[in-house]
Amino acid sequence: MDYSKVLSETFGIPENYSQNIINLLDEGNTIPFIARYRKEMHGSLDDQIIREFSEKLDYFRSLDKRREEIRELIAAQDKLTDDVAAALDKAEILSELEDIYRPFRPKRKTRASAAKEKGLEPLAAAILEQRNDFSPLDAGVRFVDPEKGVDDVQAAVAGAKDIIAEQVSDNADIRKNIRSIANREGIITVKAVDDTSDSVYTQYYDFKEAAAKIPNHRILAVNRGEKEGILKVSIENNDEKSLESIYKQTLRGSNESTGLVKEACDDAYQRLIYPSIEREVRNELTEKAAESAIKVFAVNLKQLLMQPPVKGKVVLGLDPGYRTGCKTAVVDPTGKVLDTAVIYPTHSKEQIEKSKKKLLDLINKHNVDIISIGNGTASKETEMFAADVIKECGRKVYYMVVSEAGASVYSASKLAAQELPELDLTLRSAVSIARRLQDPLAELVKIEPKAIGVGQYQHDMPQKKLGESLDGVVEDCVNSVGVDLNTASPALLSRVSGLSDTVCKNIVAYREENGAFTSRAELKKVPKLGPKAFQQCAGFLRVAESKNPLDNTGIHPESYEPTKKLLDILEYSKEEIGSSKFTDISARLSRRSIREISEQLGLGIPTIIDITKELSKPGRDPRDELPAPMLRSDILDMKDLKEGMELKGTVRNVIDFGVFVDIGVHQDGLVHISQICDKYIKHPGEVLKVGDIVNVKVLSVDVAKKRISLTMKF
Repeated sequence: MDYSKVLSETFGIPENYSQNIINLLDEGNTIPFIARYRKEMHGSLDDQIIREFSEKLDYFRSLDKRREEIRELIAAQDKLTDDVAAALDKAEILSELEDIYRPFRPKRKTRASAAKEKGLEPLAAAILEQRNDFSPLDAGVRFVDPEKGVDDVQAAVAGAKDIIAEQVSDNADIRKNIRSIANREGIITVKAVDDTSDSVYTQYYDFKEAAAKIPNHRILAVNRGEKEGILKVSIENNDEKSLESIYKQTLRGSNESTGLVKEACDDAYQRLIYPSIEREVRNELTEKAAESAIKVFAVNLKQLLMQPPVKGKVVLGLDPGYRTGCKTAVVDPTGKVLDTAVIYPTHSKEQIEKSKKKLLDLINKHNVDIISIGNGTASKETEMFAADVIKECGRKVYYMVVSEAGASVYSASKLAAQELPELDLTLRSAVSIARRLQDPLAELVKIEPKAIGVGQYQHDMPQKKLGESLDGVVEDCVNSVGVDLNTASPALLSRVSGLSDTVCKNIVAYREENGAFTSRAELKKVPKLGPKAFQQCAGFLRVAESKNPLDNTGIHPESYEPTKKLLDILEYSKEEIGSSKFTDISARLSRRSIREISEQLGLGIPTIIDITKELSKPGRDPRDELPAPMLRSDILDMKDLKEGMELKGTVRNVIDFGVFVDIGVHQDGLVHISQICDKYIKHPGEVLKVGDIVNVKVLSVDVAKKRISLTMKF
């Protein structure tokens, strides 16, 4: 397979770009490095497209590997004809390859193999010819042999039909046609295993929908219901059309043999072909649905990780709980723990008053600016308690409810024990809740992405693929923001392009032994950090303490010399980098021919544009350009909501059929996809993302079922 050509067509990019990406990947370059520092070689594609390109390349290579394995296996049987070889070369997907290999695959004992052992293969071949001058019953007499288990003519003919049925089933063209019919015309049919019981799957107790049109989230829902033993799922096919397609390729006459072949075709379809095709189609639908869900999860995770940090604020974290109390931790603007406590805002009146006094003391003692509240058990009561406390504060304090998903996983981890050895693990979660408001990215990278919980049906996904996809998202986010080399934790460093866990530990050890890094170049002194690793990671690490201001930018060290020349061309000094004088850098650049500058410096135009952005704002954080998170100082109760009430909220999760919005009543409300906007959209992600601040109107409230229906169309 010509990978560069096929991938060029798949992604709609020039073939030379396609080949460049393949070469860069094969040379061991990371995707963030390729996306950021080799833009000229691929036309400035973003990291997500390059990641998909890499996955597709791996798929095509594994497909070719399997193609050659099958070719060798068939050749070993001396059955590799020109037709078979041509069919293998032509196959474009794995299922087509496996269909071609099917007749040659060693089989377990089947009815057909048993019939062959009885010597009935010649009779089957003769019947399959369907000659008018041939009588199957007369010919079958010669194959009667009680010692072999062929007691009479009928048994001989039945065995021959079994052989024909298996041959029909092994025909790659027949299987391809029936698979196509099932994909086009199949109907997903769902029934309740026990329709007397009520469950979350009630709507699927008697459900039908075309396989070609069923939404991905419904596939995942009925699959889960089937897995839990509540639903029975099948695919109804157009049997008549499927059988006609088999007859068309198999029947060649109108005689006694033809009648037997037709019976064998019917048997092949019902017993051998369709059950496996049904499994294949369901697997394909599941894979497609899982792939879509993983993409939604990845998009949501990226938006969550890229939420703007709340900088320069003292934060008090509250990890709510009933019996064991509410764990409390105060952290300074750098995330350093200042104080911890356990309060009991859901216990007796006396305990509530003590808790209120303790919280006020902590707020006043440490000049707390914001309270960060985990959204788990007892979150509603804790939020109401915090809102009451804020009213009694002598200073302006706000609060925000944050997702505590993964906080308990982190608090019990080895990493948490290393970072916070003096704290009980229950208090570590409160620290994590406070820090994830200050810097979501730096804190959430410490948690396995799957535990963060911003998707749908994540536990039903292929866990390896889900993990790889989400790890890629975290890597892309960390590298797009950049990492402070002198403050980053090993967990954060491990997400930097080109750095292994061992090298990350060595960086931290070097930092502890020799003090803060004073330049990027000093990285080369770190054990096991070789030239290739330095090339891949250096541009993503920031050294604010360096004498060279370029070390605190996203400009790669390989571009330092051309950057100095660019400064001379634009008449800037190195000392002026980041100053107010740089506000006109774009104007100065536009007054000259950027193409001429590109040729003069030996740099591509995209790289020059990136360099000028970095020079104007060294150490910039792309998250600062996004809207700040919405902070609250008061709370509503779900019972206070009325139909028609207009509120402001934060998008917490984006799924296939809508978005969930936090409107400050503990229970997120659902904006169904039909209520998002007036124009038609296929997916809510087209117009909304996690963290968006939106205006909503209440459509309905069901307090008993804890359901809030919202609209954005008003």
